[in-house]
Amino acid sequence: MIRRIGVHTSIAGGLHLSLERAKALRCNTLQIFSHNPRGWAVKSVSEEEVSMFQSLRFRFDMTPLYIHASYLINMASSDRDLQKKSIALLVAEMDRADVLGAEYVVLHPGSASGVDKRSARKQAIDALREVASMGHWKAGLLIENTAGERGDISSKMANLSDIMSDMRGSLIAGICIDTCHAFAAGYDIGTEEGIQNISVEIGKYIGLDHVKLFHLNDSKEPLGSGIDRHEHLGLGKIGTRGFRLFLHYVPFRSIPLILETPKKSETDDPQNLKRVRRLVKT
Repeated sequence: MIRRIGVHTSIAGGLHLSLERAKALRCNTLQIFSHNPRGWAVKSVSEEEVSMFQSLRFRFDMTPLYIHASYLINMASSDRDLQKKSIALLVAEMDRADVLGAEYVVLHPGSASGVDKRSARKQAIDALREVASMGHWKAGLLIENTAGERGDISSKMANLSDIMSDMRGSLIAGICIDTCHAFAAGYDIGTEEGIQNISVEIGKYIGLDHVKLFHLNDSKEPLGSGIDRHEHLGLGKIGTRGFRLFLHYVPFRSIPLILETPKKSETDDPQNLKRVRRLVKT
């Protein structure tokens, strides 16, 4: 089985250029924003652009395709106006994913503000139910774990399970596990015992078959810090040995990998990809 390894690539200059960039890095999967993630407005995509994108994707064998939803979305917000805008934008993300033929949309469900986390989680579930009532999509939604920062509602596997199990219908297809977030939230995935522990929790609360993606990132901050600071692979607190153990853990071997490591120079992505490919082989 060929391991699917990719990065989050830029759509600057046109959606299809994200595929060209991923191909130049020898990736066989990728993650993108499908529009400007800093704004609420989403422009339509022309038929020509869709055709070019899908043709290149087929030629390059880029699969699965992951779209990361805008960080503006906060399904847990107690501000109803913000929640309504978040619902509308997530619907637009799902529509756009289907237009492009993406398999999954990755979502940070939001954070609590002015209410306790349990109430905020209930608000996020209600908002997701509203989204589910507004359409049916081929693309599946993946809920991403968070780092345990103030207000986070999805840092533990049990939290993700609450969101998934209280939903009806087929909107949510599974979860995305971010390694930096998991480590910051207290999961010691740099050790055999810690990897087994998170695997047991996933199996207990969610099911390993529902893990559809790993965001592969080292952590600048120590275990359980609750701080979301991504680092280059092997250069952070998880470390090279930790990633080697994680990548060779049998239940995780078939799950695609997307790097969201820092991008401060043109050499950053190639270097991180080189590290992960070497770790996968050793």
